[in-house]
Amino acid sequence: MLDKLTGSMDFQARALLLRSERQRTIASNIANVDTPGFVARDYKFGDALQNVMHGDKGYSVSTEQARTNRQHMAFSPIGELGGGAGGRADMGYSVQAQPNMDNNTVDLDRERANFVDNTVRYEAALRFINGQSKTMLAAITGQ
Repeated sequence: MLDKLTGSMDFQARALLLRSERQRTIASNIANVDTPGFVARDYKFGDALQNVMHGDKGYSVSTEQARTNRQHMAFSPIGELGGGAGGRADMGYSVQAQPNMDNNTVDLDRERANFVDNTVRYEAALRFINGQSKTMLAAITGQ
């Protein structure tokens, strides 16, 4: 019974966790804008969220790197969720919009826009969780 009451809040909490991981990835891209040869990374957020929701490990995401060829390098997981620029199966490389002489694929304008968009969505998830918990508290106390 309790899982039906907290199901949507649990979904938002998992989405919030993924949003924070994406924020860290975007910040890493921005920090490495002048690093020669740096390849920008990003999440397919929908795929990552489905992976978290249908996984049986709770909040963790599978850190197995999808390889299409045995000769591809394996990435080792970094951090609590296997995040960062490491081995997330739902992470991919950003498509380079304009070639650079130093082979850096970070597009600063795109990264800034992604950063702001992710921040707004993170705050929206927080507001939803706060609103739902206030509603549950009001129902419990009978107000």
